Amino acid sequence: MPQFQYTQGDRTIVPPGTKQIPVYIMGKRYKVPEGLTIMKALEYVGYRYIRGCGCRAGVCGACVTVFRLAGDYRLHFGLACQTTVQPEMYLTQIPFVPANKATYDINRLKPDVYTIEKLYPETFRCLSCNTCTKACPMEIPVMDYIQALVKGDIKTCAELSHSCIMCGMCSLRCPAEIQHFHVAMLARRLYARHLMPKAKHLEKRVKQIKEKKFDWMLEELMNLSEAEMKKRYAEREWEPEPYDPNWQPKETKYLIIED
Repeated sequence: MPQFQYTQGDRTIVPPGTKQIPVYIMGKRYKVPEGLTIMKALEYVGYRYIRGCGCRAGVCGACVTVFRLAGDYRLHFGLACQTTVQPEMYLTQIPFVPANKATYDINRLKPDVYTIEKLYPETFRCLSCNTCTKACPMEIPVMDYIQALVKGDIKTCAELSHSCIMCGMCSLRCPAEIQHFHVAMLARRLYARHLMPKAKHLEKRVKQIKEKKFDWMLEELMNLSEAEMKKRYAEREWEPEPYDPNWQPKETKYLIIED
């Protein structure tokens, strides 16, 4: 498996003398500066992102891209905002992966394998070929969480699929036509609604919000001028790194209310 270089940011200004490398975009050959992400390379040659582009930070999964390298028979997958162009890269973007999404009321569902079977029966056609895992740009063990679901282990499925960005590459490659990202979302919802221990501090905070104990803070913010808002933003205090459990801000009137 070749190792691809991933970048967390984009080089928006190309330094003079940067090497130009050939890439193929939708079948047409271009030369782009070395070191750009696929997204920046497309924009460099004149493509404009109208769809298939979201956060530009490797989180939303909107810019999933399929590519091949010269001399390599395999298809590769990556996010355009994170994957760096390589010489002789043949690439195209997949703007949308169609998949049926079941409708349900999560409060009325039981967190068991029969719910999965009823809403997404194709899940049980898994061949354990692991193609889904190989296609995942987030390196999530997709086959493992599908196999956990088949065994009725909703908790493991929810935990393993937690970083899913729902780009759909797994479903696009699956010979059993499983809709992994939708069934994983169902598992996470079932786990959060019915199985996960209740967060006592969150219940307490919601109760405080309903009692309008934070309304004065919102009202104060709403009445600030734009200049004062910018001033407060610029002068805001930062929590120390690494985390210090004894740290407190200088201004304590906004601290979380404790009953």
